[in-house]
Amino acid sequence: MNKNEWLEADGLGGFASGTVAGIRTRRYHGLLLTATTPPTGRVLLVNGFDAWVETPVGSFALSSQAYPPDVIHPDGARRIEAFEAEPWPRWRFRLEDGTEIEHDLFVRNGASVTVLSWRLRSPRRGVRLSVRPFLSGRDYHALHHQNPHFRFEPEARDGRLVWRPYPDLPGIVVLSNGEYAHQPDWYRNFLYEEERARGLDFTEDLASPGIFHCDLAAGEAVLILATEGQESATLPQGASAEACVKSLRDAERQRRGFASRLHRAADAYLVRRGTGKTIVAGYPWFTDWGRDTFIALRGLCLATGRLAEAQQILLEWAGAVSEGMLPNLFPDRGDAPEFNSVDASLWYVIAVHDFLRTMEAEEHKVSARDRKTLQEATAAILTSYSQGTRYGIRLDDDGLLAAGEPGVQLTWMDAKVGDWVVTPRTGKPVEVEALWLNALWVGSQFSEPWKRLFARGSRAFRARFWNEAGGYLYDVVDPDHNSGTADPAFRPNQIFAVGGLPISLLEDDRARRVVEAVEARLWTPLGLRSLAPGEPGYTPHYEGGVRERDGSYHQGTVWPWLIGPFVEAWARVRGGTRQAKREARAKFLDPILRHLDEAGLGHISEIADGDPPHTPRGCPFQAWSVGEALRLVEVVLAENRDKTR
Repeated sequence: MNKNEWLEADGLGGFASGTVAGIRTRRYHGLLLTATTPPTGRVLLVNGFDAWVETPVGSFALSSQAYPPDVIHPDGARRIEAFEAEPWPRWRFRLEDGTEIEHDLFVRNGASVTVLSWRLRSPRRGVRLSVRPFLSGRDYHALHHQNPHFRFEPEARDGRLVWRPYPDLPGIVVLSNGEYAHQPDWYRNFLYEEERARGLDFTEDLASPGIFHCDLAAGEAVLILATEGQESATLPQGASAEACVKSLRDAERQRRGFASRLHRAADAYLVRRGTGKTIVAGYPWFTDWGRDTFIALRGLCLATGRLAEAQQILLEWAGAVSEGMLPNLFPDRGDAPEFNSVDASLWYVIAVHDFLRTMEAEEHKVSARDRKTLQEATAAILTSYSQGTRYGIRLDDDGLLAAGEPGVQLTWMDAKVGDWVVTPRTGKPVEVEALWLNALWVGSQFSEPWKRLFARGSRAFRARFWNEAGGYLYDVVDPDHNSGTADPAFRPNQIFAVGGLPISLLEDDRARRVVEAVEARLWTPLGLRSLAPGEPGYTPHYEGGVRERDGSYHQGTVWPWLIGPFVEAWARVRGGTRQAKREARAKFLDPILRHLDEAGLGHISEIADGDPPHTPRGCPFQAWSVGEALRLVEVVLAENRDKTR
């Protein structure tokens, strides 16, 4: 079966997702998944459906489900003749009697509303469609099981049906032009193959209250699913299902006039938080993470001209600075934010710099108040880091930044299983120093004292991180705070000393040697490996249970987002010429863009296996992967930005 996945996001943190084959393989796949406290508090309300068609010849399924041990039933997936992802998911079914049916699905941006429709591709008599929806009402990380508390009975209101499965969850509003027949039942033991492969619980029971029957011979059949309280603006009282679908479809078709598939993908990650904006790190299981937001913002917003949204995001996060740190994560359930990240705040400084520079280049004004807010947040970060803050983050005598305590994961290589921090990287990690020095350089643009510290730290960086014997940079200096030692593991973090940040920290020869070594040992068509093959601990495949997967997360697993700093460094050491950019596009960017047609369709995956064929893994829709590809397309490799011909 085709395992490629599709995604429809609502701009609030909720979404619909599934597979091209129509078989749900993850607990997160569903038709109506809403964020009750955008972008968090996600609950899955409508998981899926069974659909079948009756013609004069017989009954034919249009859907398939997976059940234990490995049973696919019914057989609708085999009737899929074609699938299109743009402008929204569309399936074409061919039945054995020659009947052709087209099925569309899209989510309305800015509202928790999913629209499903079915139509005959050519007139045909005696064709009736039946759709049996499957409901739950659960946290999106959980699984649902048969219980006596589920409420099957709907409330009829203004031509719609409203289900309230559980009292503490929003209701499910359904508007259809079909006839509803109440036939409540439990469907048990749906099997989710991707959950089983990840070593997690993988079966679920869903409730089905009844069946919608539609006469396809009379016209298009529509089924609109909405979260109660969010449907009023898009489903006016008294409006027919057909009129609502036309209005919703026209609005979405007009809105989706994006410049490219990457621009379309970028739109999915920009969501509301409170009265402002933020960036969802990835679908289907991430919410908004600090470092992910600021890394992704440069591509998703700045490279695409969405400057107002970038400004909203940066201002929203400015208010979250605490002791010079920004949260690494806002938890789903409203708990206190987590600050276990040394680099999130530094990435924020870089994002602020790039935003202000882009605004200036585009001749847009930033108000004095907003500029002050951003600069004060930057100053607070630099000052607190210099004076010392959480988790042993402090300025050392050499001008570099020391960070880390036992049992805490602070860098982007942040996998932790129980008390096991897989790659602790305590001390002075190379990319943290590159970020720190770039942040000091940014601060020096509006505050003189940071200039001297930048100069001192830069000298120490060049002296202490260069591994002459290997021709590359150490990954960590003073590991575990043991002064004068270094970790020579060959990892991609060193590339940030040459690319991905405003300034390079290495001279020409050393910069080129680093880029060449990274290309030779880490580059794959889907990004950079997190550890070079042959290094102790290298793990070629990301698979198994939680411990096995987290243990391999940064031990060779490929990360597509790293293609951004790598390609920027590759072009930079070649003078940033038009020819260098064309070569980089053909060699490095084009393979990433081909990935838009696999795994998360139209998007770029979170990770991939370190060894060929570099199977995509992890989250199939990842913000910083898409963001860095966009930054390459629109900024780094844009030929109208070259230094020389």
